[in-house]
Amino acid sequence: MDIASPNMKTLSVPAELVPEWDLLLQRCRDASLPLADVMGQANQFQSQGLGVLSCELYRAWLAVQHGPLRVVALYNLGATLASNQAHEDAEQAYREALQIKPDFLQARVNLGHQLEHLGRLEEALATWQEAANDRTTGEIMGTDPRELRLHALKNRARLLEQEKRYPEAESVMREALELKADQGDVLQHYVHIRQKQCAWPVYEPVGAVTTNQLLLNTSLLAMLSYSDDPALQLLVAQRFVNEKVVKYSGQAFHRLSGLNRTGKIRIGYLSGDLRMHAVGFLTPEIFELHDRSRFEVFAFCWSREDGSAQRARITGAMDRVIPLQGLGDEAAAKLIASMGIDVLVDLQGLTSGARPNILAYRPAPIQVSYLGLPGTSALPGVDWILADRFVMPPEYLPYCTERPIYLDKCYQSSDRQRPVGATPTRSQVGLPEDAFVYCSFNNNHKYTEQMFAAWMRVLQAVPKSVLWLLADNDRARENMLAFASQHGVSPDRLFFAPRAAPPDYLARFQLADLVLDTFPYNAGTTANDCLWMGTPILTLSGRSYISRMAGSLLTAVGLSDLITFSVSEYEQRAIQIGKEPARALSYKRYLNEYGRSSPLFDMPALVSNMEAEFERMALAERKT
Repeated sequence: MDIASPNMKTLSVPAELVPEWDLLLQRCRDASLPLADVMGQANQFQSQGLGVLSCELYRAWLAVQHGPLRVVALYNLGATLASNQAHEDAEQAYREALQIKPDFLQARVNLGHQLEHLGRLEEALATWQEAANDRTTGEIMGTDPRELRLHALKNRARLLEQEKRYPEAESVMREALELKADQGDVLQHYVHIRQKQCAWPVYEPVGAVTTNQLLLNTSLLAMLSYSDDPALQLLVAQRFVNEKVVKYSGQAFHRLSGLNRTGKIRIGYLSGDLRMHAVGFLTPEIFELHDRSRFEVFAFCWSREDGSAQRARITGAMDRVIPLQGLGDEAAAKLIASMGIDVLVDLQGLTSGARPNILAYRPAPIQVSYLGLPGTSALPGVDWILADRFVMPPEYLPYCTERPIYLDKCYQSSDRQRPVGATPTRSQVGLPEDAFVYCSFNNNHKYTEQMFAAWMRVLQAVPKSVLWLLADNDRARENMLAFASQHGVSPDRLFFAPRAAPPDYLARFQLADLVLDTFPYNAGTTANDCLWMGTPILTLSGRSYISRMAGSLLTAVGLSDLITFSVSEYEQRAIQIGKEPARALSYKRYLNEYGRSSPLFDMPALVSNMEAEFERMALAERKT
């Protein structure tokens, strides 16, 4: 028997269920089937993967029932349709329920989700605003309406942030926190959205929220931008792991596979960022240069297919690409284990879109963190991290759960084939021709009040100097201009570059005299890019891996005198170079003559170094 709703796939009723199904339909038609029985049977169908039957059963019951329970059936129909991705039908079910009961907050909140799925974002935002404004008292189907209003506010804030409407999103987060202070997920986004807007101080209490709550609920990414204290970074990583990562204590999946690992060593790269992304820009040559006589190279990824040449180049460099989209974490770990991977390199850590649960099941005997998270992830199952002795000095090791695999020179990979656009003139990008141009093209969330104040003091000390910045959003730009004015710097000395395609972004670096690094979240890919383009970068190196990244690159390229170790030294060096433009030119000449032949960009040596370490570890593991 075949049945179908307008927006769902036709599904055949299994032959063994046909008699039961016919009886259920008959009981619906003669109004003898209680709603409780409909709900129980629908749940059973759903658990068997027969969602269409669940929906059609509710429809059959609703066709003849018009009593007070109709609104409950409509709500359940909407939820079932939504779980089966029939969002247009779900929308109609929720709307009919709301016609019967306009104060049905659960239905209104869920209606917003369907509208979002359908791409009608403004309608979704308006629907959640209606739910947030509702002042119904008393429980609704066993749920406190206050919690439903909070749910609506959080979804509204999430979508606004996703759409980069940061001031609106922050306002909604504030409203939610005034309703209830103890909301870790909202606090986490509130802190980071203030960083994105350069809204200083970042820790601004709201309602009953305390500064301590803001600190304790700061995400790892936000903490890396906020504090150079490696103990705080470790604390935040451990909190995430304790709250979010599966607690698996069984036997490692790679042992359960029972495979006898022989032949070529199998390296797997695990990531959702093998595309137009910082990780995707730094890694292609690693994959291309692996020695295929000794290694097989796999990508286990859930990267978005962005259709880019970069994505095609990455996938083309792999021996096998195994997509993990639609596969649960445990199933993904079993798949990886079944393929006999010797070394699994995690390129994501705890960054956005990460799937740390896969690693918790230990699908490979050697699991290594690299590039995606420049610091400790505290993830169970990740025992190693690729590093060099500059980014991971002995003083940092107590704050890192992973053990270092030290590479001989610099930890960071490079791409010597990155395409570069035509060099523009200063006038074409709106810069003064005769100024000393400091620049920082790091993401705005890396800008901090402390370092921005230092930059303003540098501008004050160096006549005819300007600062060329990236502005991710209008509010960040407004806040930076206001901060400059408050610190005695004319806003017309700040220039803002829009986002650009990678080749054009690279070409722009040649117009700057000196790149000013951020702290504590140093430039990573950005530092690599500016040095490749022959523009020097001044950095401040601190105590943590992430605050020592640019220092590692400068050491490898041969410009260690551009590494400073205090804010005052950083300021003094920036001022010295700004007052002596010939010094900046000498750095540029050095980079143009020797930079690309330096150890920083010696990719064959880096890959060979990595392979030697992986081979040593894998062969030792195979003997156990």
